[in-house]
Amino acid sequence: MTATIIDGKAFAARVRGQVAEHVARLKADHDIIPGLAVVLVGEDPASQVYVRSKGRMTVEVGMNSFEHKLEADTSETDLLNLIQKLNNDPQVNGILVQLPLPGHLDEDLVINTIAPEKDVDGFHISNVGLLGTGQKSMVPCTPLGCLMMLREHHGSLSGKEAVVIGRSNIVGKPMAQLLLGDSCTVTIAHSRTRDLPEVVRRADIVVAAVGRPQMVPGDWIKPGATVIDVGINRIDKVDGGTRLVGDADYDSCAATAGAITPVPGGVGPMTIACLLANTLTATCRANNINEPENLTA
Repeated sequence: MTATIIDGKAFAARVRGQVAEHVARLKADHDIIPGLAVVLVGEDPASQVYVRSKGRMTVEVGMNSFEHKLEADTSETDLLNLIQKLNNDPQVNGILVQLPLPGHLDEDLVINTIAPEKDVDGFHISNVGLLGTGQKSMVPCTPLGCLMMLREHHGSLSGKEAVVIGRSNIVGKPMAQLLLGDSCTVTIAHSRTRDLPEVVRRADIVVAAVGRPQMVPGDWIKPGATVIDVGINRIDKVDGGTRLVGDADYDSCAATAGAITPVPGGVGPMTIACLLANTLTATCRANNINEPENLTA
């Protein structure tokens, strides 16, 4: 068996195209331009690259991009004041504070200062609670992207058995909630799960989000199962240099799975696409305009 490759890069391009179409209609019909504000504290190289990419794609889909770059020693008070200013700015529909933050800043406090309706990362405790109880919320971008790809590949997910490996607040827990919402039978597995290979072998859907390179081998995968690999890990190559790999061992898993996301080019591109989709959704909700159903959970 050779697995179907779920091309996240191509899927993300389609999502961005759909977002751009909706943004154009908002401008034409309502004279509204969605705005996304991204706050970067410090000079973490990976975060800088990510923020630049977000800003470029925000503009490409026709939205306004507001970037706020702060020094690494910015005080918590100054950061919270900026967030409150953005909360009150009608031109800003989505706010994202790039993580991780410098150690002297309380990430939970910062995230929960963002107005829940502008929390396009979906990390605010109110959005976490709404998602957990099956109510309308802002949904974390990476799990939302995973869900969209699974729906595209399978159609209905109802009745499928899913295993999420990893219990983080950013991916694992919200991913499980989304799968439950689509009527899957869901197991959250983690470092203390007994007989993890057997647990994973039951699954029709495996979401690997544990942050350990190539942890999931092919003999853990049920023949024909779908593997969604959230991991992005840099490892050394035998002949020097480095390469990116996921949490699943791609070659062995692809030999058994029915479908699999590659790394890179799988889940990663969907994260920014879903950030833009969430900003569009937040804009529609703020203005009592019907939101695009195909871009939400």
